[in-house]
Amino acid sequence: MAGSIIAAGVAGAAAVLALGLTAAGGAAVESQRIAAVADAAALAAADAASGAVAGEPCARATEVAGAQRASVTLCALDGLVATVTVGARYAGLPVSATARAGPPPVSW
Repeated sequence: MAGSIIAAGVAGAAAVLALGLTAAGGAAVESQRIAAVADAAALAAADAASGAVAGEPCARATEVAGAQRASVTLCALDGLVATVTVGARYAGLPVSATARAGPPPVSW
């Protein structure tokens, strides 16, 4: 009888640990996905700012982020450099990432 109680406790603890690790892994994947969306949105905004593609830079960033189930929470331009913050939700919690894109800095 004592062995079955211990076995049930070990099985329960393993199930709780597996659930926690699965949630943590999913959060890590979502974090990387949102970072990639922020990169793509910033590149789209920078391309529009430079004239490489038509359109308003922040509208292009919003379009790219929306295609990936994310929303732009901040879009700022400093010349041809675009800084974009995107956000989404994972398991009911907010996830966000910020990226910058533009021409390389001039070095003399």
